[in-house]
Amino acid sequence: MPVQRHLCHRCKATYSEHSALLVRGSWYGREVHRCAVDHWQHVGSSLRKTAQWVRSFLGRQERWKLWRPLDKEPEEGERCYLSPSTVHRWLDRGGLKAKGSVKEQLKGVPTSGQVGTDGLWARLRGNSKKVVLCLVDSVSGLVFPPVVVDGEERAEAWEELFLRAKEAGLKLEELRGVASDGAKGLISYLELGLWWVKHQRCVFHLWRNLSGELAARVKETAQGLVGEVGKRVRQQARKKWVELVGGVWDAPSYKEAQQALARLGAQAGGKGLAQAISEHLKGALVHLLVCNQGLMRVSPEWCWRDFRLRLSHGRNHGSSERLERAALVWAIYRNFTPAQWRSERKRKYRRPGLSPLDMAGVPPGEVSYLDALEV
Repeated sequence: MPVQRHLCHRCKATYSEHSALLVRGSWYGREVHRCAVDHWQHVGSSLRKTAQWVRSFLGRQERWKLWRPLDKEPEEGERCYLSPSTVHRWLDRGGLKAKGSVKEQLKGVPTSGQVGTDGLWARLRGNSKKVVLCLVDSVSGLVFPPVVVDGEERAEAWEELFLRAKEAGLKLEELRGVASDGAKGLISYLELGLWWVKHQRCVFHLWRNLSGELAARVKETAQGLVGEVGKRVRQQARKKWVELVGGVWDAPSYKEAQQALARLGAQAGGKGLAQAISEHLKGALVHLLVCNQGLMRVSPEWCWRDFRLRLSHGRNHGSSERLERAALVWAIYRNFTPAQWRSERKRKYRRPGLSPLDMAGVPPGEVSYLDALEV
């Protein structure tokens, strides 16, 4: 079929008009590409279900018949044959684009100097294990490009994460605080490479480390008691010990935390708890320092929630390269996507309706993560 071409008088090159909705070399329009990628990323579905859902809408087939059972079957030329492997190629193409844009990806975006870090274990093809490490700004929630490493016990793995964040635009010399679950490799790297940065221990993990000691104290208090009496005594004892320990972790100042720790140690049987807490007291209260205002008290495990929504929990990418590309796409998606508007009686959300880029002072406007990935 003849296609009209035009001549540029300046460079003498010819060109043809090309619709923005057409993708060169693809049987599907750009809106189909964007719909499939967004369904997989935002809804958290599997590749097979994403392909089936898109086929149902485009061809009015398969699940469409469940929604509209009286509709006629589509003719052969109107059916859609989108396959999961095609969706996978589109996603991986976005991952390659995300990896190519790591350098200066967040250059010029303001940061708070307070960050949190966490890792997600993944089992890949051949029973190999990898860890996805991410770095999150405590104030804005901005996610820096993640890395995939063999483990989190080595300082080199964490160095790779911070160097990638530096490549993306983070100024390491302006960092003041890092919150984590206490990984030994991170502690070693901070001592050697970022010695001026304060390390905040995750309060949630510190609570979890005390669970055995708390259970022992509760059991000791209700020893010999059974039935409803024993149950009530155990509940009261647990409430008492939790309030005493919480008075230390949640103290508004270091002085008040020491006073609460002294009260805990003065209780009968509280010496063991007080000793276990005193070892991590300074690390648990770093967020109270003037230079660490805004530093999170817990490691950002919550940031993996939407990464692990799909049936495979985000771990079926086969190779470490594909896993890293998927994590890079997820990071861009999270930075552009606003938090949901929610209204709950007991829980308050920090940034409803705002994306991390909005919170950082660089609102994306009408630009979406799909535009950033050039889907």
